[in-house]
Amino acid sequence: MSATPPVTPQASPSVLPRTSREVRIVAVPRGLPSPGDFAVVQTPLPEPGPGQVLVRNRHFLVFPGLRTLLGGESDGVPLPPLRHGDTLFGPAVGEVVAAPDGDGPRPGDPVLHLLGWREYALVPAAQCAVLDDTLPDPVAYLAQGSSAYGALTRLAQVRAGDTVFVTGAAGAVGTLAGQVARLLGAARVIGSTGSPWKADRLRSELGYDAVVLRGSGPFARQLAEAAPGGVDVVLDTVGGEQLAAALGAANQGARFALIGALSGQLSADRAGGSAPVEIDSYRLVVKGLSLRGYSGTDHPEVEAEWTSRFGGWLRSGEIRFPHTTVTGIERAPEALPDLIGGRHFGAAIVELE
Repeated sequence: MSATPPVTPQASPSVLPRTSREVRIVAVPRGLPSPGDFAVVQTPLPEPGPGQVLVRNRHFLVFPGLRTLLGGESDGVPLPPLRHGDTLFGPAVGEVVAAPDGDGPRPGDPVLHLLGWREYALVPAAQCAVLDDTLPDPVAYLAQGSSAYGALTRLAQVRAGDTVFVTGAAGAVGTLAGQVARLLGAARVIGSTGSPWKADRLRSELGYDAVVLRGSGPFARQLAEAAPGGVDVVLDTVGGEQLAAALGAANQGARFALIGALSGQLSADRAGGSAPVEIDSYRLVVKGLSLRGYSGTDHPEVEAEWTSRFGGWLRSGEIRFPHTTVTGIERAPEALPDLIGGRHFGAAIVELE
């Protein structure tokens, strides 16, 4: 896990560069993206107009949803598709370096916005969130824990003594989800991953009681051995055979919260917008299982609640924010393929020098 220095608010520099670098799509991926599909290009530095601010980005998040936006199957996704020549985007933290007079963020303010993948971003002021000290490190605002927290508190409603199973436990969501489940009262937390070294870290660093290793034997049998008493809550980020196996291990009245579908999103055989799975509907009926998808837009109060609790847990040392830092925009074209290839633990964050 990489330590990242906090963003310190600074006065706007007297002289800004004339150009900025950003990561653009130079070839629409056929199948999974590769580094050659992207290029770092130099562009003129934009100048903010009314209602805009210029932000110097310090860190941005690499998120797997970009695969869906690149694959052309983004119907129903509240983000625009990505095409040849477009600049990638995603959550970023940085500081305002120029802003016209008026309301809104001012030079020196640390902010969160969605125009990552570039050194300087011209952002509508209304789409910038000025950061306070709720989280001890502004980089933690890039953590992907809100959906896991919302799903575990609103849909699955973890109870004291529950056994919780988290699929994709070594990803940006899963590394936080297992810790959150424990803090909410879970007695046993089980995860899944595809790498032995990730399984070791999940157990040794993040408190997972057991880890099911994808590809090392029948998944359903491994899960049954890891959860001999069955599972009460499933937080699913993967779908596919892992969701089907979890249904087989479910206790009476188990609650399933679905927040991702990486089995389809990261498949070379699909375009990122579907993840078919065969499930036993009879088991859903006779065991009284609930199976629900989580959307943050249905629970607008969750983000602020999560940020407050996350900040408290970070300061008390009750939770960690696992992330891998990729240094320099020159390495950014490799970051998404590496994420899809499973070469990162926790969130993947590009740090701009």
